This record gives sequence, structure tokens and C-alpha cells, in this order.
Amino acid sequence: MRLLSVNVGRPREIGRVQPDDEMVVSAIYKRPVKGPVVVRRLNLDGDQQANLEAHGGVNQAAYLYPHEHYPYWQQRFPGVDMPFGTFGENLTTEGLLESATRVGDRFAVGTAEFEVTKPRLPCSKLGIRFGTQDMIKKFLDSERTGFYLKVVKEGLVEAGDEIRMTLRAGGSETITSVVRRAKKKE
Repeated sequence: MRLLSVNVGRPREIGRVQPDDEMVVSAIYKRPVKGPVVVRRLNLDGDQQANLEAHGGVNQAAYLYPHEHYPYWQQRFPGVDMPFGTFGENLTTEGLLESATRVGDRFAVGTAEFEVTKPRLPCSKLGIRFGTQDMIKKFLDSERTGFYLKVVKEGLVEAGDEIRMTLRAGGSETITSVVRRAKKKE
């Protein structure tokens, strides 16, 4: 398992859900950064969240998205440029999928350690990012949601770092099973 990219962004106006709505402010547009990045208890250096009621906080300090899902989305949105960070993720990874990752799993990257807390459930900002609010349903239906992380140990991470599992949360649900349960509630 490997960290392919570290991505950060700051809040800015990104568009409207409907033409007559107010302008939405979000930090969903993330850009890859080179070199080591400091991971802190509430986020990564250079990153912010616009809506702290829905994003951020101790249990959503960072968002991880598997690179393996990028080809799936590129086929569905061939005209959309998809650099790392496209889904608003802080960490783009290889080898860490929702179907094999459990709530409570812990892993180390660089000198930092993270704990998996929950899947990312899509919101209107992802729809704005992709130019269609249909993306919210497509994203959830795909079960390719990525997941949020709690920072267990602050440290430094950098693209290319190995991801090392430090604790398997044996009896807890996989991220995929949590997403399936959420879909049934809709």
C-alpha cells in the first residue's frame, strides 16, 4: 500500500447548486503538493474546510480516496480532467480499498498514524465539482466513497510513502458495508 499524492485546498466560491441559489463556498478543489506535509490533529498544513459542521473535526481530519477508482470515474466523465485530489481527498492511495478497510483500522504513513472513522457520504459540492447533481447518487451507488480519518499521531507524510497497517479492527464493519447500510436508509 502506498500514498500516491497529498492534496490540500482552501475554501473558495465553487458555483451554485441551482442557478438562483447562493454561491457555495468549499475546499473540495484540492491540489497535489510536493514534499513533506505536516499532519495535525484537525487537518493537514495548507488545507482547510469551509463547513466545519459537515466536514473536518477530530473524526474527519483527513479524507482518503483510492486511486483505483479513478479509471471508473474517468470512463463515466470522459470530459472531466481528474488530477489527484479531484474528489476532494487529502490522501490519494494505492492498495487501500473500502471493501477491505474497517471502521477502526489504523495505519501509519510517514511518521503520522491514522484511524478510519467512516465513509464519505456525498453532498452537493461533489455535484458542483462534476457539473451535475446526479453525481451524488452515482457516487453513493458506486460504493467508491473513500473514507475519513482521525489523526492518532501527528507527523509528516509525503507522496511515495508506504502505508503500513498498525491495527486491524476485527469485529467492526467494512466501509463498504456502512455505505450499503446508508443506501438502504435513503
